Amino acid sequence: MKIKTLGFLLLVAISFVGCEGPQTTHHHDNSPAHGNHPAMYAILFQQQAAEYKALCYQAFNIATERLNARLQIPTDNLLAVVVDIDETVLDNSPYQAQAILDHFGYPERWDEWINAAKADTVPGALSFLKYASEKGVAVFYISNRKEKFREATIKNLQAYGFPDAVNENLLLRTEKNDKEPRRQQVLQKYEIVLLMGDNLGDFHSAFDTSDAIVRDSITIKNISNFGKKWIVLPNPVYGTWMNALPGMEESRKTEDNSFLEKGLKGF
Repeated sequence: MKIKTLGFLLLVAISFVGCEGPQTTHHHDNSPAHGNHPAMYAILFQQQAAEYKALCYQAFNIATERLNARLQIPTDNLLAVVVDIDETVLDNSPYQAQAILDHFGYPERWDEWINAAKADTVPGALSFLKYASEKGVAVFYISNRKEKFREATIKNLQAYGFPDAVNENLLLRTEKNDKEPRRQQVLQKYEIVLLMGDNLGDFHSAFDTSDAIVRDSITIKNISNFGKKWIVLPNPVYGTWMNALPGMEESRKTEDNSFLEKGLKGF
């Protein structure tokens, strides 16, 4: 497997929807998508592996248990569940798969994909959110999709019957990726019972850093939150974690992807 190929795929993935990163990567050639592409295996895992589905069901099962436990405690507070959208309730793997098959990178054809409003549901997401809504718990969608995708996003969510898929409950990115101001907006009226997402920035803005040591440290400090108030969904394709790979920032300047070997830990 060539390091250059791995580098390209990582840089493409870093710019995918969940992170809305600054990198714009284009790639065109007439060669086939080879089976040893690392991003291909990640996307195949998301689309085909029973293990991926099991992890999603596990996350939403835990979420149901935590929600039920909170509902047993009398309160006058309005309760809410906050979820990310991409790779948390909607599955964008077809876009990522097409990017490999046709050799293009984000943002090419991203508008086309979003505006088609045909992303399928993440396993377990719809039934859990419907259950929460039936119990009188509000659902808020905090996503770093751009405002221009509001109408298409609502259309996609409503097509499957996601609860509270309305303008007031859809908080999209305006200027910054940091979701904390939007979480605080929800907290003005609601007690947030659960935060659910595939990226650690969905839980706390302290994770929005390219310092891997800091991210690890914050993760360890918050061990008690995972599986309790913070429920993490699997996403093997992209995420803020990629910004923290050793040498990533320098690679963007030099286009030298040999840095990727630094992140490998052998025996």
